[in-house]
Amino acid sequence: MARDDGDPRVEQVRLPAPGPGELRVRIRAAGLCHSDLSMVNGTMPVPFPLVLGHEAAGVVAGTGPGTTLPVGTQVVLNWAPACRACWFCRHDEPWLCAANTAPAVRRGVTAEGEPLHVTLGLGALAEEVVIPQAAAVPVPAGLPAESAALLGCAVLTGSGAVRNTARVAPGESVAVLGLGGVGLSVITAARAAGATPILAVDVAEAKRDLALAAGATDFLRSDDTLSRQVRERTGGRGVDHAFECVGRSTTIRAAWRLTRRGGAVTVVGMGGKDDLLTLSALDVFHSARTLRSSVYGSSDPDREVPVLARAVAEGTLDLSPLISGTIGLDEAPAALRRLARGEGARWVVTFPG
Repeated sequence: MARDDGDPRVEQVRLPAPGPGELRVRIRAAGLCHSDLSMVNGTMPVPFPLVLGHEAAGVVAGTGPGTTLPVGTQVVLNWAPACRACWFCRHDEPWLCAANTAPAVRRGVTAEGEPLHVTLGLGALAEEVVIPQAAAVPVPAGLPAESAALLGCAVLTGSGAVRNTARVAPGESVAVLGLGGVGLSVITAARAAGATPILAVDVAEAKRDLALAAGATDFLRSDDTLSRQVRERTGGRGVDHAFECVGRSTTIRAAWRLTRRGGAVTVVGMGGKDDLLTLSALDVFHSARTLRSSVYGSSDPDREVPVLARAVAEGTLDLSPLISGTIGLDEAPAALRRLARGEGARWVVTFPG
């Protein structure tokens, strides 16, 4: 749990019983995401105290009135359940649903009775959560929990950015800047799309093996020679697609410079509101590049999570390069500090079955 002192810790909390249309889910695994860090460090303003976590999988352990998923159903949590009624949902853009605008909502109390908030309506770094049924996507029984958890954020975000937002075609060239869990998922999806070359970019040399295991053809250090290195590998043009998976204006500008004329930059990382991006009007016109964001992979989790889950179950989607290790809940604060230092890909908290 996070408080306004910026120091996450493990605490006891009390959740309400499931109400109408709600489920109680026993969490089996939860990934640590950069969005959690953004809430701790103030990049994303949130109320405290706050239960972190939004990337998770578990088992339905209790049901409220009007629900249809039975106890025992294995589910992946969806941190942006679509209302299916707003303008965006009716125009096939559920990832922009007007009902999903709050980074945290009130739910439960601390052990001392203080009102509690949960991240993105979930608060999944916990033994149990109470959530709307719409936030639970059923997946095949027996799916490894640590892999299932990643489907709810890193994998869906990264794969969706490639397939839905950028629509990478076979033979197109790709650069991926920032090699956390989402960036590595972008690489995996780009490989599956038939992209080549796939250039993985990071400031940390330690990310080289992770990137190559995920499917990158080349690993490049982010330094003053980066643009030259990319052009040497793309016939002097730059890449067709650059994916920015950090969420910083400096990295977005770097991605812009790596992209060929007429190419596309897809911003997947979430940045701060005061981190302003500047591009010259002449450059925007002359380069003919496209700059866009990919929110939740431009995806519909209700449709796409089951497809990804089947791919994991069938062995055609290997998520092991994304998982740096599994830890207990008491180790989560230390793992968040490692994440802030850029160490590893995804650390996954697992809970006893």
